Amino acid sequence: MITVKQLTKVYQSGKISFPALKEVSVAIEKGEFVAVMGPSGSGKSTFLNILGCLDRPTSGSYFLENSEVSLLNEDELARVRNQKIGFVFQTFNLLPRLNILRNIELPMIYAGTPAKERRQRTQEVLNQVGLLEWAGHRPPEISGGERQRVAIARALVNQPNVILADEPTGNLDSHASTEVMTIFKKLHRQGTTIVLVTHEQEIAAYARRILFFRDGQLIKEEITPVSPEVNNQ
Repeated sequence: MITVKQLTKVYQSGKISFPALKEVSVAIEKGEFVAVMGPSGSGKSTFLNILGCLDRPTSGSYFLENSEVSLLNEDELARVRNQKIGFVFQTFNLLPRLNILRNIELPMIYAGTPAKERRQRTQEVLNQVGLLEWAGHRPPEISGGERQRVAIARALVNQPNVILADEPTGNLDSHASTEVMTIFKKLHRQGTTIVLVTHEQEIAAYARRILFFRDGQLIKEEITPVSPEVNNQ
């Protein structure tokens, strides 16, 4: 599904170079649930941004489904983002003036999906995250945990190949975090590929593999133990 080889990202500020990633190589198989951990400045968010085609590597290669994404032009990258990748962010990124249904429809509008199909898919994903009855409400009228569930529904609506989540529980209390992670766990069981950045060990425990970053390098990987408390939720 995802393969990166010798992935390097160097940011330039005047004459100063800052290496955010240093020759990272890793493969993520279709259907895997992978967590990415590391301290601030470790390169984990840069890694996720490159996987999401929001940034380009300075060197190295990135393959998504055997296509070398790092060679695509901006229009091609935009199509990949819209059609193959679903994003979930810490700050939800919902439009407060639009109701939940319209927020979820937006990726399909950009993709040119007909209105009837948009409405059907929106209802399906809202039902999947348990929020169908809230479709007519606006984001400020629901809780933070419910807003993140809406964001997950929006990420799913274009039926992407992979979900990328950047600190999706960072703004949530423990109860809402559990609700959100239970949805991710169900998606994983259904075969969805998920890459999730977190700084919380208890959140990373929902994944089956953890990648640890430090100083721009992938320093180790761990397979998580099967926990009845986590996996039966």
